[in-house]
Amino acid sequence: MVNAQETTGNERRARERDELVTPSSLGTPKLNPFGDLHTLQHLSARLARALKGVWEPLLRAEVRSWAEPLVVQRFADYRAERPDRLTAWLPMGMTGPTGNGSVTGGTALIVLDGGFVLEVLDLFFGGTGAAPAQLPAEFSPAAEALVARLGLLLATPLKTAWEPLAAQDFVPRRVEANATMLAGIDSEDACVVTRFGLAKGTGAPVFVDIVYPVGSLKPHTATLTGKVLDKADPDPAWRSGLARSVMAVKFPVRSVLAEPVVPLQLLLNLKPGDVIPITVTADVPVMVGRDCLGAGTVGTSNGRAAIRLTHLARIEGLNA
Repeated sequence: MVNAQETTGNERRARERDELVTPSSLGTPKLNPFGDLHTLQHLSARLARALKGVWEPLLRAEVRSWAEPLVVQRFADYRAERPDRLTAWLPMGMTGPTGNGSVTGGTALIVLDGGFVLEVLDLFFGGTGAAPAQLPAEFSPAAEALVARLGLLLATPLKTAWEPLAAQDFVPRRVEANATMLAGIDSEDACVVTRFGLAKGTGAPVFVDIVYPVGSLKPHTATLTGKVLDKADPDPAWRSGLARSVMAVKFPVRSVLAEPVVPLQLLLNLKPGDVIPITVTADVPVMVGRDCLGAGTVGTSNGRAAIRLTHLARIEGLNA
């Protein structure tokens, strides 16, 4: 589930529009052809968990990472809502097969605040993560190289998050500091904005946006309109931990050597020293809880009473 509870009112970047824009009046172009976008929302939550592994080594600290609710809006409106300062616009080429046998050729857009990029750059070169109070008008070659590196680092978790939906590769292209220089994205294009918050400890969060033009998502319309991710694989670490926990569960194992039957008269007259005769059969039952595991022969092992299993009833029953 998308962690919309992670942020408070002063953490979340203000938005004047509704979180999910739908067509309202006649003649207005339909911004969102995918319905409620539950699938993409789950995909964003899946990606948010993976982003911790990307940012923590770069920021040299443990971070909280969460996905904000989706927004569908025109690209011009999205640009107008962003602060008027240095921003890195990194196009990510999307390529991969679709359900009808064709190959997609869309574009996603990673949007990073310039101040955050310069903080990461300072940390990368051994600094304290300080950004200049007055941001420059454009990025230095070193900053552009860092953004390109970030694109390569983000491509792997993006591909992994998309796997339950589609086999999709992400390839970073040239970073731009001016959104008007972006090729293939028009100001009137409808876009799905997925926003991810990052915070160190109790510090103020920073936000990284991944913007999907609706045209790039249309080849996946059939799966995007689904309610859940049908092919989501369990996390390997979680599955391994579950297996270890299950294997550590303990069950009581017992054996019944004999069950003699005596009349009530004998029971009433029993006194210390009396002997109740029993007959031990060749094979005695071995029980796990109330179920019969099998049977075995009574003997000794290392000076202690033991049973050698000669018959496993449950395993043979499963094999049958």
